[in-house]
Amino acid sequence: MAKIESRLAALGLALPAAMVTPAGARLPFQPVRIRGNRAFISGHGPVDPHGNITGPFGKVGAEVTLEQAVHAARLTTLAMLGSLHRALGSLDRVSAWLRVFGMVNTAPGFNRYPAVINGCSDLILELYGPGPGDHARSAVGMAGLPWDIPVEIEAEVEID
Repeated sequence: MAKIESRLAALGLALPAAMVTPAGARLPFQPVRIRGNRAFISGHGPVDPHGNITGPFGKVGAEVTLEQAVHAARLTTLAMLGSLHRALGSLDRVSAWLRVFGMVNTAPGFNRYPAVINGCSDLILELYGPGPGDHARSAVGMAGLPWDIPVEIEAEVEID
């Protein structure tokens, strides 16, 4: 078994299936775009093991707690890793995480966006360690996100 997949298993985590497109939605883009030694990961949201968008739904700081949002960021990262695995064949091909951009669906007055997106950064660092897992990052609040998901994250990685 590959190194990163072994680490996922040791943490009791599994990669979800590809996201199931919600009824009536049209998504005319790829989840991962490979160009040279870079893989650009489109915005992902939290999904269940079968690839269905999962809740809780709503704004962080209102319907969604900080803890639930951190968990949603972790699920979102697993969805991104699943897309990377399908595109690359192995997560071990990722030589460096370069950039993470996290968006948080927030209620007025909530400003702890970095704490929410730590759910993503912490998992990347758990799996890849310092060096390859180190990344630049932004975390911003949004007035809304697709399907009322609490978190959407996109990233860029270097690949071998």
